Amino acid sequence: MEQFLSKYNVSRETLGFFSCYINILKEWQEKMNLVSPNSLKEVWTRHIADSYQLYQYLNSDAKLVYDIGSGAGFPAIVLAIAAMVDQRKTQFKLIESITKKTVYLNDVRKRLNLNNIEIINERSENLKLNPADFITARAVANLNKLLSFAHPLSNMNTVLIFPKGQGYVNELAEAQKNWCFNCEVLKSEVEPQGVVLRLSNLRKK
Repeated sequence: MEQFLSKYNVSRETLGFFSCYINILKEWQEKMNLVSPNSLKEVWTRHIADSYQLYQYLNSDAKLVYDIGSGAGFPAIVLAIAAMVDQRKTQFKLIESITKKTVYLNDVRKRLNLNNIEIINERSENLKLNPADFITARAVANLNKLLSFAHPLSNMNTVLIFPKGQGYVNELAEAQKNWCFNCEVLKSEVEPQGVVLRLSNLRKK
């Protein structure tokens, strides 16, 4: 936690929510494999900080955010907590196809009283929803596949925010064979060799 606080000056209320979230995650981790055991030992940096760094890229007036393949809830739960504490009106829809993980996510939502999120138990490619203002995804798939998931949920104004590792250059090259998009490569504040890809104007070639 100290390392997180040295980088991010969040309120005591936000910190309390993050701590409760971690406790729930640890409870459920004993029942199912939500995150790798090694990463759980460094949960404040590996998961909380890595997710929270994306908050600065969400406009304060954003109305709708989709998170694809939400899994353990990173980054969406972290972002939803921050938005709720800041009294933003942003709604988060967490898309997760594995039913038992949606049971866990709903437990987090209820216990933290996160009224700004909805859990959707379905594959993203099967959904017909209004286009989002922002789409997030973390450790779900390679960029080319991720864009195929995101495309039906987006329009020309949707901004896609994806943290990626050092292999992002190859992923971008592969994705550009099938997709056109504007891309901003931002340095990760957490992973030394990682980046955050900020994509917009997504369209098929």
